Amino acid sequence: DVEAFRHAVDTMILAQEIIVDNASYPTERIARNSRDFRPLGLGYANLGALLMAMGLAYDSDGGRALAASITALLCGQAYLTSARIAEATGPFPQYAPNEESFLEVIRMHSEAVNAIDGRLAPAEILEAARSSWRDAFELGRKTGFRNAQVTVIAPTGTIGFMMDCDTTGIEPELALIKYKKLVGGGVIKIVNNTVPQALIRLGYSPKQVEEIVSHIDATGTIEGAPHVKAEHLPVFDTSFRPANGARFIHHMGHIRMMAAVQPFISGAISKTINMPEESTVEDVMNAYIESWRLGLKAVAIYRDGSKRVQPLSTAAKAEKKAAAPALTERIVYRPVRRKLPDERQSITHKFSIGGHEGYLTVGLYEDGTPGELFITMAKEGSTISGLMDSFATAISYALQYGVPLKFFVDKFSHVRFEPSGWTGNPQVPYAKSIMDYIFRWLGLKFLGPEYAQTEAGETPRLRPTEPEPQQELPFAPIVADAPVCAECGGLMTRAGSCYRCDNCGTTSGCG
Repeated sequence: DVEAFRHAVDTMILAQEIIVDNASYPTERIARNSRDFRPLGLGYANLGALLMAMGLAYDSDGGRALAASITALLCGQAYLTSARIAEATGPFPQYAPNEESFLEVIRMHSEAVNAIDGRLAPAEILEAARSSWRDAFELGRKTGFRNAQVTVIAPTGTIGFMMDCDTTGIEPELALIKYKKLVGGGVIKIVNNTVPQALIRLGYSPKQVEEIVSHIDATGTIEGAPHVKAEHLPVFDTSFRPANGARFIHHMGHIRMMAAVQPFISGAISKTINMPEESTVEDVMNAYIESWRLGLKAVAIYRDGSKRVQPLSTAAKAEKKAAAPALTERIVYRPVRRKLPDERQSITHKFSIGGHEGYLTVGLYEDGTPGELFITMAKEGSTISGLMDSFATAISYALQYGVPLKFFVDKFSHVRFEPSGWTGNPQVPYAKSIMDYIFRWLGLKFLGPEYAQTEAGETPRLRPTEPEPQQELPFAPIVADAPVCAECGGLMTRAGSCYRCDNCGTTSGCG
């Protein structure tokens, strides 16, 4: 119904024109540009389903001729309506400085109609398109145009389903049976409702249609269905290869369809060029080059399977299309915790470092090697006790998972921090810190006597201990046998028969 189509275009262009002045825009610059040029975006959806219902293959000369003639009528009538509005309200504000180039664009649109194959396109639609462009050009030369652009092809991914379309925008059918992943989880099955109309249009009986549709519902493809003639299979070709079939629309078929309608679109076409999973880099490059050669303003390519998750697929669960590559055996070693028996031997050792007392308890495996460590500080607060207990737990877990004791001895021996001092243990007479004493004692007890004097990170070997340089204080002589202060670690000086720390004032307790 050509006249009804024209009336729908008139109404939609007028409605969009009214919205321009009443719409809100994200920025002032966009608002100013929209009002200066007043671009509109009329388009359509369900083209793929229309071609199928008429018994035309999407990738065919007849399908492209029909799509081109409909699009030519859409855009020509839209510009004619825009010129009529300009006759009443004036052209868009920036029309005057662009008048010459704008009319040249309209002329090129009009001449492109003559390139449509009149033998394949419906005569009534094609003649209406020529008439609309002719009238639009003639009226526009006198009155100008109210809108700089009037048509685009939108994806209609959401509104297409609201309008009960089987296909979106200019797209062909994605698959006769498709599964859509929902954002909140789950999958819905979407069945094409145009197939029965197409089969009836192609001359199949109701009973044959029922059997063919049942086959499609069961297998997801029309290939192998009863009664279907081979020459009719291209009508039902889809973008994706069916899970149980081999036929699909070649990616150049998508590009050629876009090229057929681009001369009658003010803006660009939002469409996905679906390419099979096995497409190469050269295939993608050639698709872009061919799109440019045919005059497309925009092109978007999607290779099937290139994303881990895609919203639409041809099967409820993805199936492997090729045999999995041979796997090379690789042995992965994982640490296993070796727990101590419920009843085990242990060693408890009391120590004192500069007056700070504590206890070490080492739990032993049956072979006498250490497997757990407990550290108890006799007179320290809850914070220090908690830290030491947590540290001992971490060391215990490491020992049970196989970390050699030698690594801890090398790492923590000779770590220096307070408290430090004399220990009273002739094997470890002086400790630079609690950690230094603990791990040097563990090394001495379980690894050998050489670890009592080993510097961290060096190869264990016996060597004499270097005397530490003594700090000379100008205000008092230091006796060679002066002890270390239990509070701050500084060397004490003799005060009569006792010793006093000049750093913090602590005395040895006799005065």
